[in-house]
Amino acid sequence: MTEEIDAEEVAPQASDAAIYKDLSLQGLWKNNPGIVQLLGLCPLLAVTNTLTNALGLGLATLFVVIASNVLISLIRHYVPKAIRIPVFVLIIASLVSCIQLLMNAYTYQLYLSLGIFIPLIVTNCMIIGRAEAFASKNNVKHSAFDGLMMGLGFTAVLIILGAAREILAQGTLFDGIETLLGDWASFMTISLYNTDTSFLIAALPPGAFILMGLIIAFKNSIDNMLKK
Repeated sequence: MTEEIDAEEVAPQASDAAIYKDLSLQGLWKNNPGIVQLLGLCPLLAVTNTLTNALGLGLATLFVVIASNVLISLIRHYVPKAIRIPVFVLIIASLVSCIQLLMNAYTYQLYLSLGIFIPLIVTNCMIIGRAEAFASKNNVKHSAFDGLMMGLGFTAVLIILGAAREILAQGTLFDGIETLLGDWASFMTISLYNTDTSFLIAALPPGAFILMGLIIAFKNSIDNMLKK
């Protein structure tokens, strides 16, 4: 991990306000799992062809990382170090199974659209990384907030990439949002422009790689300007 706060327990003498501020900066910007650590790129690039898919996967990942951080923080003193990784994976897999069953029951069309990338949340290095680097060393409230910020940072990248790809490829936003929120949300679909030929590369994996590179370059340019 690149930041000191990820490598060891937060300083006990630090105020809660300072800790929460640092965790927010880490998750949302300085150590964002999507554009700095470059974790979870497989689902990030694969399912962000629409904003709805990106939002669905982002919310599922957000729930898992918060819940796993909380549970692992609660049991951190009772798990032997030799078996901590298998225990962490078991907890994460159980949470992902719950999400998968809920999506299958209540958002079936979105469940079909996301496909294999829902169970693949188990292998997301960001989640197991936060469990090992932070939740296993800190109390519940700090671990929950760390999971929230890291999850929001990852979800934000998903949303930005999904929105950009959908606009370029289809000229719409929130296409298929009713698969996530229900039939009542169909009015939220926005048509920005109509065209006879879509910008197909934006909907394909090469377009995802190109746009992801542009997002990372934009973030790095802002960091360079702030340093100057």
